[in-house]
Amino acid sequence: MLAREVIEDLIKVLGKENVLTEQEDLLTYAYDATAAMKHHKPGVVVSPLNTEQVAEVVKIANRYKIPVYPRGSGTNLSGGTIPSEDSIVLSMLNLNKILEVDQDNLTATVQPGVIIQDLNNAVQQFGLIYPPDPGTVTTATMGGSVSECSGGLRGLKYGVTKHYIMGLQVVLANGEVIRWGGKTVKNVTGYDLVALFTGAEGTLGIITEILVKLIPAPEARKSIMAVFDDVDKAGKAIASIIRNKIIPATLEIMDNVTIQTVEHFVHAGLPLNAEAVLLIEVDGYKEVVEREAVLVEQILKEEQAADVKIAKDDKERDLLWLARRSALPALAQKRPTTVLEDATVPRSKIPDMIKAIRKIADKHKLNIATFGHAGDGNLHPTILTDERDLDEMKRVHLAVDEIFQTAISLGGTLSGEHGIGVAKMKYLDWEFGEAGVALLRSMKEALDPNYVLNPGKIVRRD
Repeated sequence: MLAREVIEDLIKVLGKENVLTEQEDLLTYAYDATAAMKHHKPGVVVSPLNTEQVAEVVKIANRYKIPVYPRGSGTNLSGGTIPSEDSIVLSMLNLNKILEVDQDNLTATVQPGVIIQDLNNAVQQFGLIYPPDPGTVTTATMGGSVSECSGGLRGLKYGVTKHYIMGLQVVLANGEVIRWGGKTVKNVTGYDLVALFTGAEGTLGIITEILVKLIPAPEARKSIMAVFDDVDKAGKAIASIIRNKIIPATLEIMDNVTIQTVEHFVHAGLPLNAEAVLLIEVDGYKEVVEREAVLVEQILKEEQAADVKIAKDDKERDLLWLARRSALPALAQKRPTTVLEDATVPRSKIPDMIKAIRKIADKHKLNIATFGHAGDGNLHPTILTDERDLDEMKRVHLAVDEIFQTAISLGGTLSGEHGIGVAKMKYLDWEFGEAGVALLRSMKEALDPNYVLNPGKIVRRD
């Protein structure tokens, strides 16, 4: 339990209405969206209204050596916002203003509590978009998305969050506030701290303001569904599309387990007997979209797709993408616990990865569905289980270990968009080696020597 003087100091800074201490309230913040993780109730939850209050909370935390866990909507999938016991959870949801949309420089400045979809809704009237498109776009916050460097469905053509962050305001571990970056297209002054804090999961500083790049919204788009009776054929089709210099906005894959589950959930007309389905969208100028859609259809047929369908209108298009976005909620209804992973491999290795996941599922007698961003090699093997079944959970953990071992062996990485958090910390030396992990730790200790900011994530204290 936190000392009374800590709570009193926080109330002086934030006001009593922005400091939660009731046990039921605290329990809500013991979790995030990551399944089957140990959880702890924090000692207090605070909701600052501005950067100055965030800085004061951090100073109080340092004074009493209490961990601080910044949090947005809690939609992350790596245990990135799960707090330790008797800690401070710093909810950023009150910092939710879009401060500026600058049409001349194609930028927007937002606070970290802004919902990603709300930003897109705001810039739509200017014919602009913010491209990063995580699956939780309607609930995830900008601060959480930047901290996890989230990706999403449009990652193949448009990149991920880090490609759109031009500047940040950050509260450091000692409570000091810095600004880095800006609206200039070119900026190579000093170390690239904007890149450092993007994807740092709140372990190096707390983001309180974000300057993002916007781009013109595409004029037209077409969506295509391709059905395959063999995963290898789907993999070859993916490679062939890219080889022909067509970069779709979106290129997604769903395996048979996912197809069956999603179809029964949304009734989008997915073929239940297909081994794999590719969902593809090309966008841009109308003439280019028309030409690329024809070329993609031709390539899919040459690569032996059993069926190819082009959505004839927005209604059909929206239904296809509803099916893809429904993959996780549909699968989550099958069993009480849904362990969603984030293994990423070179796109040419997708068939190998999917087949390896199936072998792992058979070996450990588990039900694993696989879907994800085929165009950039980012797959989401999803284990349907029940964390109350201790024997099954042992097999789940062994399967997860093997999934990441396989991804690394295929030239892949531990995370394409979900981050490391607490869930993947133990695997880091597989990818970076001991020296690499030691370097991460030295960076953490240089910026946060007291391990006050989101401790227990990415690297452990020696």
